[in-house]
Amino acid sequence: MTVNPSSSSQAQTIQIAASIRGLVPGLALSAAVAIAAVAATPFVAPVAPIPAMVIALFIGIALNPLARRPLFQPGIVFCLKTLLRWAVALLGLRVALGEIAALGLPTAALVIIAMAATLASGFLLARALALESAYGALAGAGTAVCGASATLATSIVLPDYRGKETDVAFVVVAVNALSTLAMVLYPLLCVSLGFDPQSTGVLLGATIHDVAQVVGAGYAVSETVGNTAVIVKLFRVLLMLPLVVVIGWWFARRTVATAAARIPVPVFALVFVGLCVLNSIAAAVPAVAPVFAHIKAPLIEASNWGLLIAISALGLATSLTAIAALGWRHIATVLGTTLVILAVSTGGLMLLR
Repeated sequence: MTVNPSSSSQAQTIQIAASIRGLVPGLALSAAVAIAAVAATPFVAPVAPIPAMVIALFIGIALNPLARRPLFQPGIVFCLKTLLRWAVALLGLRVALGEIAALGLPTAALVIIAMAATLASGFLLARALALESAYGALAGAGTAVCGASATLATSIVLPDYRGKETDVAFVVVAVNALSTLAMVLYPLLCVSLGFDPQSTGVLLGATIHDVAQVVGAGYAVSETVGNTAVIVKLFRVLLMLPLVVVIGWWFARRTVATAAARIPVPVFALVFVGLCVLNSIAAAVPAVAPVFAHIKAPLIEASNWGLLIAISALGLATSLTAIAALGWRHIATVLGTTLVILAVSTGGLMLLR
């Protein structure tokens, strides 16, 4: 029997078109939630400093009964699996290696140690409280790196388990709430400890979870503190690559049958590092920098919207009932990792003085 190449190609084209059409409803619903969150942010800001990503998560959770329909599922899964990976990869364009190198070795070592201790505490607390070890990874990474973005990136390399979407949503909400509290309290802690502007910036950048709250806390003190805090925070974002790879490797090695089995490196993480390097080199070449800046701006905007749509999809996939059923152990784990990174960073800065 001879297969007509033209017929085979046509059949593949029809299949691809059908797959794309299947993604549209869920993708459109996720995008609509993201747009609604952005529109609502200015109205929410006078009441509480809640970022658009968290508002999108709440709106998505409220619409979960609608999103559970089979019509929306393919598009929602696409947002959580594919769109999220590329949005995280594009975060590399925000990091300049030269600025991070200027922090100095002692500060870099302190941040790395604090992050490692925080991730380890997530696993230990989850085990002590009889929770999924994957939840410990989510809590540890979300606290150690950069809140919502790191939590979403970590979820990519974790194995699927019952209640995973609920755990991810809970960590996103919890780290944002703790970041907002830290934005108010940590500058006061620095004053009470007698920290200078450099140490204050390092502490704020090394301990507050979300970028927005780091900016708010740092520049509320002074421009010097704000600049230092943001650079330290970007260093934590850069370290998202090794952190996510280690977490993915840890869980993959527990499921492989033989020691020779191949443990994959997340491609999106490699793209993230590649873009960090490209951003650092292109910005340093005068002939290239202006052109690169024009290309970079829309890509960063695409990353912002990609993350926002992905977290909207996460909300749509999360049941409010399931979140309400989570008990004190989930709260205690995130609170514990937050206290660990604060204690290690504060102690380290006091030793370095």
